[in-house]
Amino acid sequence: GFRSGRGWSWESCGRFLWFGFFFGGCCCFGGVFGGGVGSERGFEFAMALETKHSFMPTGLEGIDSLTLSRFVLQMQQMSAEATGDLTILMNALQISCKVVETCVRRAGIAKLYGLAGSGNVQGEDQKKLDIIANDAFKENLEDCGRVSVMVSEEDDEAIVCSKATTHKYAIAFDPLDGSSNIDANVSIGTIFAIYRLDSDSVSKTPAEGAKAIMQTGRNIVVAGYAMYGSATNLVLSFGEGVHGFTLDPSIGEFVLTHPGIQIPKSGKIYSVNEGNAANWDKATTKYVENSKYPEVGKAKSLRYVVQTNSLFP
Repeated sequence: GFRSGRGWSWESCGRFLWFGFFFGGCCCFGGVFGGGVGSERGFEFAMALETKHSFMPTGLEGIDSLTLSRFVLQMQQMSAEATGDLTILMNALQISCKVVETCVRRAGIAKLYGLAGSGNVQGEDQKKLDIIANDAFKENLEDCGRVSVMVSEEDDEAIVCSKATTHKYAIAFDPLDGSSNIDANVSIGTIFAIYRLDSDSVSKTPAEGAKAIMQTGRNIVVAGYAMYGSATNLVLSFGEGVHGFTLDPSIGEFVLTHPGIQIPKSGKIYSVNEGNAANWDKATTKYVENSKYPEVGKAKSLRYVVQTNSLFP
């Protein structure tokens, strides 16, 4: 997700996350929970989830919901070498998402719309919600004691966590992507990736922290995004499949609603920002033209809203 030699790039990180989820499906990001979950175990776990939680209407929905906390604990138990550090980190992450979700819901009432009068590392004007979301993630992640380095789109430099009790993990995140459209009540989201660090290296400066986290995407342990809209969704991959969770406001927990997400082989809708058409390569241009004017069959429908999906070229 980062460009070595030229500093980290949120455009490339964002594209990795989105393409990793929707086009990579079951790509491996590396070991999980300290010891790693083998592909066979991960596959068996995903199949068990799909069997147990088929979501056929029963009238008893919600009674036996698999929460994200239970999901993470069950995956931890599948690894004999797990220490629980990643479980604690994931708990801090989902709390941060809940805080941001609450702020987004109350943005109009609490007068959180509008600019904060500052800019971020990308040169973009920061919204009030950008700063609130950034602070929520930084405070929760550092206080959990399991993050050694943080990189946020809203900060100029990497953040070395002084409260870290272990130096195994680093996290890169955009706390509130698409916030430029929050005033229009458009869905916005959070994107993140958790990396495993070299146990022998302890970053003491922002420059050392930035160097430590600039790794290949194959070293990512967990990657995901949260979407704050009509419902709040948290979509995650631990390296074996992609699973979607929805925030149940009645219990304040993310519950598993979309196990084993896979992109269909073909679809009826395409989504693209045609304002960038002049910068497309020939293959992209040809694909979009064929979607609109197919030689055979019906044309695809266009659905596009400028939000987190603006990470697509």
